[in-house]
Amino acid sequence: MLEKQVVIITGASAGMGYEATKLFSSKDWLVFAGARTVAKIPAADNIVPLELDVTDSVSIQGFIQAVLAQTDRIDVLINNAGYGENGPIEEISMGNIRKQFETNFFGAVELTQLVLPIMRAAKNGRIINVASVGSNTFLPLAGYYTATKAALQIWSDTLDLEGAAFGIRSLIIQPGSTVSNWREISRGNARSNLNSNSVYQELTAKTDKALNNRPQTATSQDLARLFYKAATDAKPKLRYFNNFADHSMVFVARTFPTLWRSIVQRILRKTL
Repeated sequence: MLEKQVVIITGASAGMGYEATKLFSSKDWLVFAGARTVAKIPAADNIVPLELDVTDSVSIQGFIQAVLAQTDRIDVLINNAGYGENGPIEEISMGNIRKQFETNFFGAVELTQLVLPIMRAAKNGRIINVASVGSNTFLPLAGYYTATKAALQIWSDTLDLEGAAFGIRSLIIQPGSTVSNWREISRGNARSNLNSNSVYQELTAKTDKALNNRPQTATSQDLARLFYKAATDAKPKLRYFNNFADHSMVFVARTFPTLWRSIVQRILRKTL
């Protein structure tokens, strides 16, 4: 009997991580699923739920130790944990900015450093990093969130070059607007990060309405299937998009940033 392939998924208690945990399990992978709230991780024979706080180095190290106590292989790591600490660049506290980077970037870095020796010894492995279309686009109030995703993207590309000699690939998923609780959380953070007499209240209201009007073009199940494709493609790509619209948005913002800026400003002028 062939040994099960092993995947680690962070942020497994909700949204894309939750659905990816179920999908990989259904494909007969052994899934080590990490989240702060273990009770919210899906239950199945192939799923090992483990507590994980990606902002806590002790928690990260304990999580990997728990994985290695049950298996000597790690085929895929999916760095999915993340959230949006939205708000004006001027007014978000340094504490919240650091928390955003710890969650969205540094947690993924530390987990990856811990699994790379296992993958290198096996001469095989994939690191799948969940970035965002925001890695290349820019919108009001999302400065720190998109900065973390841009950092993750360039870091991932560098890791892909460094790991190539050892059979390790590092790939990026760039989700667009997805049906989940992420939008409500980020919008709520944008409002709570405003000072009481903030000069950005009108911009926040306009951006909030514009984002609320933006259609959600993907489900968490769609993204879970994209995660699985990235994990199993015989010839993996550096970037994975759910649809043509997401890919086009990134192309415009990256290639024609002045045009992208004009599009965003036009949308905001027409809002409210």
